[in-house]
Amino acid sequence: MIEQQYIDLFNDYRDEIDANSVAGLNRHRDAAFEAFNRSGFPTSKSEDYKHTDVSRVFDCDLGLNLRNVPVPVDPYEAFKCDVPNLNTNVYFLINDRFYTNGHHQGPLPKGVFVGSLQLFSETHPDIFERYYAKIGDYSGNGVVAYNTMFAQDGFVIYVPENVVIEKPLQLINILRGGVDLNVNRRILIVAEKNAQVKLLVCDHTVDDVQFIVTQVAEIVADRDAQVDFYELEENSIKVKLLNNVFAEQAENSNVTVSTITLHNGFTRNNYRFRLLGEYAEAHIGGLAICDKEQHVDNYAFLEHATPNCHSNELFKYALQERSTGVFCGRILVDKGAQKTLAYQNNKNLVTSDEAKMFSKPQLEIYADDVKCSHGLTTGQLDQDALFYLQARGIPEEEARMLLMVAFTQDVVDLVRIDSLQDRLVQLINKRFRGELMRCGNCHVCK
Repeated sequence: MIEQQYIDLFNDYRDEIDANSVAGLNRHRDAAFEAFNRSGFPTSKSEDYKHTDVSRVFDCDLGLNLRNVPVPVDPYEAFKCDVPNLNTNVYFLINDRFYTNGHHQGPLPKGVFVGSLQLFSETHPDIFERYYAKIGDYSGNGVVAYNTMFAQDGFVIYVPENVVIEKPLQLINILRGGVDLNVNRRILIVAEKNAQVKLLVCDHTVDDVQFIVTQVAEIVADRDAQVDFYELEENSIKVKLLNNVFAEQAENSNVTVSTITLHNGFTRNNYRFRLLGEYAEAHIGGLAICDKEQHVDNYAFLEHATPNCHSNELFKYALQERSTGVFCGRILVDKGAQKTLAYQNNKNLVTSDEAKMFSKPQLEIYADDVKCSHGLTTGQLDQDALFYLQARGIPEEEARMLLMVAFTQDVVDLVRIDSLQDRLVQLINKRFRGELMRCGNCHVCK
């Protein structure tokens, strides 16, 4: 039983876990532990994990920094992947701890909190208790339960009513460790009525060791709120990322989540959206560019619980060499959720005989006055378009690059930060050409 070593670890070190965290997080550990004992890690016996056996990921010896031993790293030196012309306030998580020595580029609006989850739980206890681990349901999700057992800090954004954060925020996750390491981090975003915020999350690996990362992100969008949550993964091939994103939306709210995987080892992204208020709008996008033995699995479950809501899902994969892509998308339209508009699309470009793509779109509709659709295509480069470009003097290799970059464009278009869009196009171009970003001490870039 793979889970037993983690059950023993939790029991043996429970006092130290609590001592290096705060009461707000500690209060949830017992219930999460019971849930984990019941469910364990997901295995390929589950239909939703048929092609991604999460339990095998944890079948290894890992260290956990439960005593909060300081990690020697200057994040400003370790991370130099700045996006030109992107004016952001930058924050760091070192493994799963908030970096408290950061210097930011400008003040935040009155009442806004951006920073450590530990500190937020002590300075805003009522708000923390209202939202932390509430929509991130761990009762039937062993990875979320495991994360809730061991998480000791994280990152939080709280935007009070009628406040707009004009400047995008940027969170850099730095992975650093001298031994194979398990990292369990949390992100909480609360946007109250008519509030707005944009967050870009970047992953960055510094050291050449194995990292098993669990991440739970909870997004709460109150009435008329707007939240943009973008993730850019550029991890080393030794990183296994298990990511869970939860969102709950009130009336007339607008949430966009887009995850772009440029470089990774093994990634599983779970998206769980609930549209609870009328006229709520959700956009979920994903792009994975994989080669070698890289693996990306996106699972999206979106529930329309009330009438007149709109959702759009778009996931694209470009698979090369021996890589594997998995997509499972499920849209649930509850009884009474009339006038729902829901669209789901999955397009895959497979350029190698050894690459594999598994896709399973699903619609489950219990209302009769809705417009819902899903589409799925998997194929190779358009030979007619390739011939057309070559006929106009463009070399075959360059023509292939142009077509592959063009294939990704509509996922990039979901991003509502113009300068970030431009930079993503550059990064995608480099990725297809086998080039990587220059990131200072980054292991990926060496």
